[in-house]
Amino acid sequence: MIGNIPIGVAVLALIAGFIASLAGGAFGGVLTGGKALGTELAAYMGSFYGVVAGTAGVLLGIIVSAFIG
Repeated sequence: MIGNIPIGVAVLALIAGFIASLAGGAFGGVLTGGKALGTELAAYMGSFYGVVAGTAGVLLGIIVSAFIG
């Protein structure tokens, strides 16, 4: 248990955040850089940077929730 959060819930939140940031990053990358870079490269770059930011945000949210709860 991490604070008040069970380990299973924390892992599930990390997995859900990872998948959501992967899809959101790819979609955002295609929308912003699809014309200039090509849709495939923009999707790859968006997926990479989306996961980097999304996973860090979810991890920080879990840690803050554990200390607050």
